[in-house]
Amino acid sequence: MAFAIGFFGAFLLQIGPAAAQGISLLQDTETERLLRSYEEPILGVSGIDPNAVKMYIVNDTELNAFVAEGQNIFSNAGLFIQLKSPNELIGVLAHETGHMAAGHLTRGSQAIAKAEIPMLLSMVLGIGAAIAGAGEAGMVLMGIGQSVAEAQFMQFSRVQEATADQMGQKFLRATHQSGMGMVHVFERMANEEAMMVRNPERFASDHPASRDRVEDLRTMAEASPYRDVPDSPQAIHAFEMVKAKVVGFLLPMQDVLYRYPVTNKSAPARYARAMVYMRQPNLKLALEEINSLIKEEPKNPFFYEVLGQIYVSMSQPVKGIAPYQTCVNLMPDAPELRIALAAAQIATSQKPYEQQAVANLRIAMQQDSDNPFGWYEMAQAYSDLGNDALANLATSERYYTVGDLRKAAVFAMRSRQKLTKGSPDWERANDIIAIAVSQMKQQRGN
Repeated sequence: MAFAIGFFGAFLLQIGPAAAQGISLLQDTETERLLRSYEEPILGVSGIDPNAVKMYIVNDTELNAFVAEGQNIFSNAGLFIQLKSPNELIGVLAHETGHMAAGHLTRGSQAIAKAEIPMLLSMVLGIGAAIAGAGEAGMVLMGIGQSVAEAQFMQFSRVQEATADQMGQKFLRATHQSGMGMVHVFERMANEEAMMVRNPERFASDHPASRDRVEDLRTMAEASPYRDVPDSPQAIHAFEMVKAKVVGFLLPMQDVLYRYPVTNKSAPARYARAMVYMRQPNLKLALEEINSLIKEEPKNPFFYEVLGQIYVSMSQPVKGIAPYQTCVNLMPDAPELRIALAAAQIATSQKPYEQQAVANLRIAMQQDSDNPFGWYEMAQAYSDLGNDALANLATSERYYTVGDLRKAAVFAMRSRQKLTKGSPDWERANDIIAIAVSQMKQQRGN
């Protein structure tokens, strides 16, 4: 179902629902909000409740996106690195939304189960042949079964992909957007596939008959009255800025400076260099680049976010507090930004700042209670302030968020012993214990 082919501050490593699958996630408010702005109109015409859909950025530079059970959309950071326009990225999201709207998440598991039947039967026959002394024949039988199962699943996958293409194009027309971006992405994939695979097997590819698929997509996109609708200058600028930020954060320094040489004085180039200089670290140059952007765009909260992170990277958290505070003032509804401000305040090891950090974290965790880094910082602040009960409760919340029910219950019990009976925090500790114990019993029963 895939669309084929930790750094704390501006980007936060997040351990969340993807942790069980070993997926490393990035968290960046600017990037997340841009992706969400692309997806919201598509969801609006798809029949899917936007509030039920969560979006995540995968820490991977490859061109890939996929949907997972629970209506989660995972977009690789590589989408920004490798795609050329907002419309191309929107085309990818429209395709993935097509998978969700068509119910492919459930049907995919059913197809895998069906495909396993011939494989299991052939394994039984193969093992029987091997026991009877025909070892080589047994291996052949087992191999045939695996090939048949693979072919069945790929046939099912091809139908799903075609359906997602059609629905994605439908959503783009309904939102008055061009479908040509999706065509261009798949066209490049087809070209790369042709170069990489000398003898492609029709039933052994996730995206067989790619040329045919591109032509079908092109026919649909060209039939749309919105075929030639361009990306607005504002949309292009926002896309280019996030692309530069992602490139500056993820790619090797030489690659970043090749894409954005120091002779390039554009805003995206300076943004990319600010990020890579911070990583190097060449903090003097990083400050020069980000301050030049703030001078031109003093109301951009994300520039202040990076400035705050630069100071924290310089081991000067006190200097980082003011830009982070400006960032939060400009965007008070972004919990990740407030958590970054609190982290800087805690890093000062000064009680007045740490008390402010607790206040900020309480607001942030009301906005996003599933942020494990926020709970980690909350525990740190309470521990520094000598409040072990609330430090343990925050630690319990962190473990509960990442799905470690045993540790969540243990720290909730420790917290409850020192909390005032009947208080909201005492009640929350009891809730975590009850839920964790109940779920662990269910897991043992399964």
